[in-house]
Amino acid sequence: MSWRLWLPLLAFAGFLGLAAYQLTQPKDEFVESGMIGQELPYFDLPPAIDGVEGAASVHFADGKPRLLNIWASWCLPCIAEAPQLESLKRQGADIVGIAIRDRPADVARFLAQNGNPYARIGRDDLSEVQLGIGSSGVPETFVIDGKGVIRYQHIGDIRAEDVPMLLEKLEEAR
Repeated sequence: MSWRLWLPLLAFAGFLGLAAYQLTQPKDEFVESGMIGQELPYFDLPPAIDGVEGAASVHFADGKPRLLNIWASWCLPCIAEAPQLESLKRQGADIVGIAIRDRPADVARFLAQNGNPYARIGRDDLSEVQLGIGSSGVPETFVIDGKGVIRYQHIGDIRAEDVPMLLEKLEEAR
């Protein structure tokens, strides 16, 4: 019997071994941005709703560190983090929001029900800015220093225990 007859069986056994190994590895549900330490890419987004200014990358290069919150009205964890964003605002954090694939009426309804901690809210209909800064989902929050450089990424909703850490990261970004 030729070794060529065993080749498909060996290849299949190798595949099964690789699959079994991958199944035993811990699952990493979060994708960290490769933009940490990099300057924000250029963007200039229109307002997500009337009466609130849109968001642009130039707003992040004025010497003041800010939080950049990626969110959407259709996002349930975004509702859960709303009180923490209000707390951050009360404690002096300047927060810029980017609404992802959202309609103005839905954004307005979300803000009416959950509060508006944002100094500005840009509308990112195609997720171009979201993808450009390395955000893989909503909600995500980035600490941007006063020169427009991304210093920290918080993946997922902000919880009460995250507020002091985010304030500390903002202070470090000064």
